Amino acid sequence: MKKNAIENGLKKAAFLFSFILLLVMPPVVKAQTVLRMAYPNFPPFHWADENGEMRGFFYEIITEAIEKRMGLKVIWTAYPWPRCQENIKAGKEDAILTVPTEERAAYTVTHEDPFYEKTLHLFTYMDHPKMAEIEKIKKIKDLKKGNFSVITYIGNGWHQEHVASLGIKTYETAYLKNVWKMLSEKRGDTVIEWPPGAWPDIRRVGVSANIVDTNIILGKMPFHVLVRKSSSWVTLLSDFNRTIKEMKKDGTLPSILLKYH
Repeated sequence: MKKNAIENGLKKAAFLFSFILLLVMPPVVKAQTVLRMAYPNFPPFHWADENGEMRGFFYEIITEAIEKRMGLKVIWTAYPWPRCQENIKAGKEDAILTVPTEERAAYTVTHEDPFYEKTLHLFTYMDHPKMAEIEKIKKIKDLKKGNFSVITYIGNGWHQEHVASLGIKTYETAYLKNVWKMLSEKRGDTVIEWPPGAWPDIRRVGVSANIVDTNIILGKMPFHVLVRKSSSWVTLLSDFNRTIKEMKKDGTLPSILLKYH
């Protein structure tokens, strides 16, 4: 009888202890189901049209992979590019679509394979006095040998890692479209950019007649989803990588790209 009373007392105590734990302990947090994506308006990659609707092939790729196939929600918020990166650091947003660099690795993590690789061409302005020398350029380091400068936008991590780090003279502007105005005005010798993304901006600022694509390829930019280290979305990156591979294999990703290339 006494033994049963003791056992019953222990059971009640254990139940009470478990109940108290449920009250004071925070619930287990599952990987978040909403991804907050910071992005700059940058056609044809991602931008909001005049009606506020999202457009672009990066937008379509991410929507197909994360929303349609992984069953999660993406909320897109536009900022100037430098602020996109600052908001990731500050914990205000979860992810950005860009190139992994050593600097960004300090506050983000990513998946194994790029979901897109951007081929970079060398541009210059019409009738450059050293056009013959420019046309002989084969590698980025040749820009330094020829004492050529490069114009880019603030926050271009690829440029900092692959161009500026070599000591090549660089001019920066806050907005990508202004790069082409500067080149047209001969405020630098060259620009390194992806032609399908470059020409819409070149036409938009009205300098098409002044810009030359040399068709010299100086590199590729591997684009990834970079997620803030403190975001619970980190746990889903491997699923995203697998989903992108499936989209490449079943033809969905190539079909999206064909609409924009």
